[in-house]
Amino acid sequence: MKKLSALLIILTCTTLIACGNGMKINGHNARTAYKSVKVIKNRLPAEQRIEFEVSFWTIRDSFKNEGEFLEKVDGKEPQEIIDLGKELYQERKNAGIEAYTQYSSWDEMIAKFGQERISQEKGTGKDPRDKANDILYKLK
Repeated sequence: MKKLSALLIILTCTTLIACGNGMKINGHNARTAYKSVKVIKNRLPAEQRIEFEVSFWTIRDSFKNEGEFLEKVDGKEPQEIIDLGKELYQERKNAGIEAYTQYSSWDEMIAKFGQERISQEKGTGKDPRDKANDILYKLK
């Protein structure tokens, strides 16, 4: 009986410790990092989701070496990821990278991505490149 109660206590403590990192990225490997980002994204308020996603992928793009990238994001909370994404945005904008200089600020870039996401979800944002793949034929 003593062993059973000790095992139960250890199991309970382990569960509580594991649940304590629910809003932190697990950077043990790429698979766990992406999985934890997906979980965190779904727990965030709608107004923070796009900013978090853009920040995460900006970080991923900045650190090509997987080990360096995982070290950078491991144990980070959403706001820390967003702050790092903003820093990288500013560095890239100052470096003159066109994808970033077209926006006057981080907030403008996030707003544009938010509008694109809304258009995609509504189905109104058609990509002009899709016209070449249209299967509707004009019959004479």
